[in-house]
Amino acid sequence: VPTQLFTDGITNKLVACYTDEGMADAVLVRVYGRKTELLVDRETELRNFQVLRAHGCAPDLYCAFQNGLCYQFLPGIALGPDHVRDPRIFRLVAREMARVHAIHANGSLPRPMLWQKLHKYLTLVKTELSPKVSNPSLSPDVPSPQALEQELLWMKETLPPLGSPVVLCHNDLLCKNIIYDRTRERVRFIDYEYTGYNYQAFDIGNHFNEFAG
Repeated sequence: VPTQLFTDGITNKLVACYTDEGMADAVLVRVYGRKTELLVDRETELRNFQVLRAHGCAPDLYCAFQNGLCYQFLPGIALGPDHVRDPRIFRLVAREMARVHAIHANGSLPRPMLWQKLHKYLTLVKTELSPKVSNPSLSPDVPSPQALEQELLWMKETLPPLGSPVVLCHNDLLCKNIIYDRTRERVRFIDYEYTGYNYQAFDIGNHFNEFAG
């Protein structure tokens, strides 16, 4: 079986397996990167993948194994900086984002995952990263964990009163996670490692932040 390794991913290894030269029958195998379980809840990722698939917002999921997934290959191109500035394409991105945001939480009142994630990341800064992070004399340009905690407290006081709706968000809409299918004139989002209920404004703001990067 011929394979093609995709190199755009940052944290995982992604391989397409196919027999047709045009890759019409391709399936994708994604192997999780080392220690990514510290950042990503894999059970939640799998559950969100299935929810998005049920609403037509994700490819078919064929199987999950201990350190990865196997799922349908979506034809198209990953967006680049020029694509996201194209009014025709950024309207497609907005439309797809709206479809995801409209997925209901089955009657429950969802809570934003932002605070839980930030607290978890702060804990990882203290326990998993090098001593340079917590030693200002070694790395003066890096904020201390205490400074980050103060910033988090300020955010928790400032952001909730703004009233942004809590909706199902992708939470990682960088260009390479958006696939443009020119033949069907639509975009699809891929990679649901950080998907979850969050402030709608976060998904929108994070997308602009990511494509600027």
